[in-house]
Amino acid sequence: MAQRTESSTVIAASPAAVLDVVADVESYPAWTPEIRSVQILSEDDGWAEQVRFALEAGPVKDTYTLAYDWDVDEEGAGTVSWHLVEGGVLKAMDGSYVLEPVDGGTRVTYALGVDVKVPMLGAMKRAAEKRIVEGALQGLAARVRG
Repeated sequence: MAQRTESSTVIAASPAAVLDVVADVESYPAWTPEIRSVQILSEDDGWAEQVRFALEAGPVKDTYTLAYDWDVDEEGAGTVSWHLVEGGVLKAMDGSYVLEPVDGGTRVTYALGVDVKVPMLGAMKRAAEKRIVEGALQGLAARVRG
């Protein structure tokens, strides 16, 4: 999967406050419009390790499982990344949130690459990625603000 969609925003909160929202994966359906349901399958020391999601993002609809890697420091800065373990329509889904402290808050960079098993135009895949990325960043910022 060579192509990825990436976008950034600055949220007026500490990396720890942003990470608290990112780490609360069970609440994703409340602030990520494309996520319909979430089930944590395994955890490691309080961090979600494997999570099953139901997604509806335009032409991409699937139930899939992601494995997470939490490479963050005590202040919440760092990278939360994931990759696809299994999916129905999805062949690959790799992504990350990078949380960086900046003046006025935290720069959040979200990168996402998606590939599907069924033939789909690259433009349609990129549009679905863009919809997911933009919706997630907007929802994350609103959720952190409370």
